Formats: sequence, C-alpha cells, structure tokens
Amino acid sequence: MNRIVLAAAMITVLAGMVFPDGNNMGPEGDWRISGNRLYQESAGAPRAKAWIKVPQSGSMVYEFTVRYEGGILEDGHGGVGIHILSNSFPRGKSWGMGDSWLLWLNYDENPLNPDIPRGLSGLVYKSTSNLEMELVQAVSLQQMESIAAQRLDEDIPFKLTFLADKGQVFVEDPTGQSSGAYVDLPDSRNANGEYVAVRTNGMKASFTSPDVEL
Repeated sequence: MNRIVLAAAMITVLAGMVFPDGNNMGPEGDWRISGNRLYQESAGAPRAKAWIKVPQSGSMVYEFTVRYEGGILEDGHGGVGIHILSNSFPRGKSWGMGDSWLLWLNYDENPLNPDIPRGLSGLVYKSTSNLEMELVQAVSLQQMESIAAQRLDEDIPFKLTFLADKGQVFVEDPTGQSSGAYVDLPDSRNANGEYVAVRTNGMKASFTSPDVEL
C-alpha cells in the first residue's frame, strides 16, 4: 500500500511543483511555506487549492495535519479538505478539480443547501470537471463540535486510506473517540489519479505532516 505524507511532499519538492489555485491567471488563496508548514492565509478565498503531482494507483494512504488559523469564528462558515485521485489540475479559478473526489470537513451555521447539515459535517463531493462537482454524501458531526472548539489551536491529524478493491476510504477518527468510519466512493474501484490537493473555503489554515522533520 502506497503512503503519501501530503504536506511533506508539497514542501520538500521543488517550489515550482507546488501550484496555488489560478497558476498564471491570478491565484486564489494566499499560500506560503515556512519551515515544515504550508499556510493558506486568506480568510475570504472560497476555492483556495494547492496541489502536487503524485501518481496514485491501487490502495493509498494520505496523511497530514490541519491547524485552524482564523476565519470561521467571524462569519460562522468555513471548510477544509483534500482532493484525491485527480486526473488533472485547474489552469484558473475553479469549483471542481478535474475527475477527482473531495473529502471535506465543513462548518456552516446557516447552510443554504438543505442537504448539508447545520454546524460541523463531513461531506463527500464527486468532481467531474473544473466546473462541475456534485455532493454525494453528507454526515452531521455536531457531536464533535465541542471537541473541535477546544482544539482550534492544535494540529489535528488526518489519516485517510483509499481501499482500491472496495471503492472506499477509511477515515480515522482524529478525536480518538472511535476507530473511524468507512466512506463509499461510488464507482471508484481501482481508480487512479495523478494529482492531490489540499483546499480551504472561507478560512485560514496550515498543514503539516505527522512524524516528519524537515
């Protein structure tokens, strides 16, 4: 099983291989690297993405940490997540990211979409192009809101395992209250991709990789 230590991969490759969303057409988000941490410092950017070319085939493990740096408390809305198994990267500002899956941690006190739970939730989107992305699963995580609020200044570890033969991702519980949960990605059995991206919406965040010193 292949393992991607995401933030470390982004930071240790040549700087020219890490692209902010927009590339030569005006970046979305304010990305910078400091030491062993990747920062997105714009609270207003709705589709900020940074990606790297990483061939993905068979079962994969994605590991990274996320730390909240600001934004959500001001307007009650924000999110962070990861695109996996993408076949391309966007040339400009984009809603989706080619043919890929987005695993998303969302907080919205007043969601406009009735299919998105109020408060903290876990969402799965299927991206079919840079312009089109469909919500395929939404799970309320309101029971974790108090824990999340207490850990806003901490690096929260995320470990996601894509099981190629089953078309599922196992998401480990970062709170330690349970082992985690299996998430179905319909029609994704034996899927592969060339790019991985971290992404934010309406919040500042920083990313590192666990157990990696740079």
